[in-house]
Amino acid sequence: MTVPSAVRARPPLASRSIAALSGIVVLLHLAVDWLSPYGFQRDEFLYMAMGRHLQLWRMDFPPFIAMLSQVQRFIFGDSMVAIRLSSALAAGVLVLLAALIARELGGGRVAQLFAALAVATSPVFIRTGVLFQPVVFDEMWWTVALFALAKIGAESPSDDWRVTSPAWWIVLGAACGLGLLTKFSLLFFGAALVAALILAPQRRVLLTRWPWIAALIALVLGSPSVVGQLRLGFPVVGQMHTLQSSQLAHVSFLSFFGGQLFIGPAVLLAVAGAAYLLIATSMRRFRVVGLSCAGAFVLLLVLHGKAYYIAPIYPALFAAGAVALERWTESMAAAPRTSLRVAIALLFVGNAIAMLPLELPAFSREYTARFVTRSGLASSARTNQGMQLRLPQDYADMLGWPEEVAAVARVYDSLPPEKRAQTVLGADNYGEAGALEFYGPRYKLPYVISGAGSYWFFGPGEKPGTVLIVLGGDKSDLDRLYDSVTEVARVRNEWGVPEEMDVPIFVAEHPRRTLQQAWPALAGQN
Repeated sequence: MTVPSAVRARPPLASRSIAALSGIVVLLHLAVDWLSPYGFQRDEFLYMAMGRHLQLWRMDFPPFIAMLSQVQRFIFGDSMVAIRLSSALAAGVLVLLAALIARELGGGRVAQLFAALAVATSPVFIRTGVLFQPVVFDEMWWTVALFALAKIGAESPSDDWRVTSPAWWIVLGAACGLGLLTKFSLLFFGAALVAALILAPQRRVLLTRWPWIAALIALVLGSPSVVGQLRLGFPVVGQMHTLQSSQLAHVSFLSFFGGQLFIGPAVLLAVAGAAYLLIATSMRRFRVVGLSCAGAFVLLLVLHGKAYYIAPIYPALFAAGAVALERWTESMAAAPRTSLRVAIALLFVGNAIAMLPLELPAFSREYTARFVTRSGLASSARTNQGMQLRLPQDYADMLGWPEEVAAVARVYDSLPPEKRAQTVLGADNYGEAGALEFYGPRYKLPYVISGAGSYWFFGPGEKPGTVLIVLGGDKSDLDRLYDSVTEVARVRNEWGVPEEMDVPIFVAEHPRRTLQQAWPALAGQN
């Protein structure tokens, strides 16, 4: 398809400045990963374990993070820098995408830089870029999809998109498919996008084949996530029920709105961007972008999603707000225009620096705990269930794992050789199980099992469980399976989350049934 040259015209790209800002973000995260006094976080152990037990078409969790884990570990090894490299790169890509979206919306160099700076200095994006979790990749795929929509709008000769560029519908479909392969929250974006296409001036594009081709591409790419649910009986339903009854039960409309403040002062830029996309006549051809963001926000608000679930809409909203800011300040005299722009940039940067102890695990636990207390931000150190900690939960979940594994290794080594040959390791939750599996090879520890979450799907292994060393849990649970259960050690960690502050280690012998026989009843123990 040929698009008129006037439509293809774009403002110049501030390539050097944006590349530098993206590079700084990546290098900052890698430096923190290298120098951090903290270790791997609980969820990271799970995702690495999912990679080791990868069954692409039979996973209870979208498998992108598991596949990425295996690729990274094969190429780069098991260091924290190696494991978190892709997260750091994704954080840098988000900065770049925000600038590119601003350019597609008609923003010049100033708008592009403000959009990129808003992402680079926003606490929520700084935090997600430092952990190997699906969150930062989920943010990236949503943003790629919104960028594709902006591209379609920019390259369409008319506001109603009657003629569009097929290439960007393919990109949109691929982004949605990879998003579905990464996290089921992409479904919220998909639902919002469908509603936006129906409500927006661009609704006539639904009469063409390209939106449907994009949907097909998304379904094909995301099919392992869907097939896994079908084959395993939709475990996501049980996971959501557990989440709803525990963590999401503490989320109200007020807390959802209040949680948006962790975006930082750039949240005001995002609000302006949303209004600009939805109201401004000059943004009519991009109305789908605004409606998609607004629809996703409303969906997650009504369904009591966690505040950070909606973070993926912000890079696009920052971009729109930056364009509005650039155009508004252009009418000012040079001196006040420059002063205002510099002041806003300094506000973004200053807030990011001030919040660094909560954004990056770069400071000692003692300093971070004092910061939480003295800053009046105690809410940042509450668990998902509302319990108050000394450290933010992510940080507390990065401490104590090597010590737990070393304690289990001491118990294992104390057993006679004939018992060690029959021993299986068990764990009460996926963090403990993942840590045992990750650090276990250095101690030559045996196979690890757990009935917690995804670990149950990995199975009981081949040994019958004649001797079982269990990290965590209650003796009463093991008494139902074994005639002899002895607590042999405890591991204490005053900085950890509550369930890891005082963890028992048991040795269980003389099983009443083999692990293989007992396994079906152990599903979903945690």
